[in-house]
Amino acid sequence: MIIAGVILAGGLARRMGGGDKGLRLLGGRPLLDWVIERARPQVAALVLNANGDGGRFAAYGLPVVGDSVPGFAGPLAGVLAGLDWAAKAVPGASHVATFATDAPFLPRDLVARLAEAVAAGAELACAESGGQVQPVFGLWPLALADDLRRALVDEHMHKVDQWAGRHRLCTVGFPTRPVDPFFNANRPDDLAAAEHLLALDVVR
Repeated sequence: MIIAGVILAGGLARRMGGGDKGLRLLGGRPLLDWVIERARPQVAALVLNANGDGGRFAAYGLPVVGDSVPGFAGPLAGVLAGLDWAAKAVPGASHVATFATDAPFLPRDLVARLAEAVAAGAELACAESGGQVQPVFGLWPLALADDLRRALVDEHMHKVDQWAGRHRLCTVGFPTRPVDPFFNANRPDDLAAAEHLLALDVVR
């Protein structure tokens, strides 16, 4: 199974006051640095899904792809952008793993564990922690790209879990101690909480 990865950074970050959440600082480094550090070793190739001028991410040396569906259609549009990119850019790729740009503590074994679930018979797999499904941390087959495109374009579907629920979906649980690995920095207060977790030295 050849798995490409896409970091979803195409949102409007309204709760963070606008701009690129991934460029907000945590521990003196952009959130995106933390995500790339954990995601890159888990996949065969990595792309950043972001809208607008991709040049603002040039320092990362990653390809940048925008949504192919207009109007900021949400994370599903980013999943589709990743699927389309992998089909063209990653020879032999069968799946795309997705990562949120605001989750600096994401599991280092995320992709391996999602891949195990797919190998056992699921079409799709996504993470779960603390009883809550984390649908943007998922593993998506390239074979479902056209199905997803129809859902976005013809049905104007925006919810990841709604589309995923149409298929054989497996959720994979991750422990929340000492810290929830899917902690996400949606608001300025969340960044302060993340700084506190770093200071406690509980993040692995």
